Amino acid sequence: MDRLGLMETYIRVLEAGSFSTAARHLNVGQSAVSKSIAQLEERLGVRLLMRSTRGVKPTEAGRTYYERARRAIAEAEGADSAVREADACLTGRLRVSASVTFTRLHLVPRMPVFFEAHPKLSIDLVLDDRTVDLIEEGVDIGLRFGPLCDSSLVCRKVGTAPRLVLGTPDYFARFGVPKTPVELINHEAVIYTRDHGGGETWIFREVGTQTPVTISSRLRVSSSEGVRAAVLNGIGLTIASEWMFTPELTSGAVRAVLTEWTLPEVELWVVFPAGRMASAKARAFAAFVESEFDQHPFRTGITDMVAHRLSEIGLSV
Repeated sequence: MDRLGLMETYIRVLEAGSFSTAARHLNVGQSAVSKSIAQLEERLGVRLLMRSTRGVKPTEAGRTYYERARRAIAEAEGADSAVREADACLTGRLRVSASVTFTRLHLVPRMPVFFEAHPKLSIDLVLDDRTVDLIEEGVDIGLRFGPLCDSSLVCRKVGTAPRLVLGTPDYFARFGVPKTPVELINHEAVIYTRDHGGGETWIFREVGTQTPVTISSRLRVSSSEGVRAAVLNGIGLTIASEWMFTPELTSGAVRAVLTEWTLPEVELWVVFPAGRMASAKARAFAAFVESEFDQHPFRTGITDMVAHRLSEIGLSV
């Protein structure tokens, strides 16, 4: 077996956790997988796996080799795709990372547009409110909100959305409508713990003045779906991006207050794994996101901070 074939077999074994499971995935016999791993270890001169009745685990050298092998396989697949895509329509599978609520409310309803434009392309949606490691999860492109903590990412800002103070009409009927930001300290609040740039202290701005307000809460939630459920059940008001409650704002099930004051906006980014060229599939999806969200509830735009990096992955302003 060639070097890339041995690498791919090793990756399958490690990710599957056993030789037998990897063999089923590769549609070969278990003995063929064992022989390939032995051949790879002999060629490298190091032990990559520790075997036990519970399965296999990588040695320290095996962990290092796994990370580099995954990147090598991804680069090889990218090279193959680049050649095929240069003279054909987009095909294959694209892994996209995004948050759960944003995908449900805004991305999935727009997906028919993308599928119509690329009928031979399939999408794997990796949904999680946490920030996933794109390389570790095998993600081709991610959608992220707020300031980016990882400066190594190749990224593109595709829009911003306002943050609002939101609650149900029933909640405000029971507890009153705050007239100034300071009055929020007397209200029940639902805090989204993953709201980058938010937290418990907020800076409200109005006509050149700033008012910092620290909000206390008996309910802190790590997912946007949980925040929505709490607010819609009248547990409290919240400070959230407009996209999180767009349907309810439209229907009147949720209303915004203190609208004469502004809060830090939420930025929407597309991000690509560092260290490799973005595929034509990923570039097409980035263009789709930017075109689809060039409207409410986002305002598109590219910052000077990232524009100069777009040439690294074949994107242009």
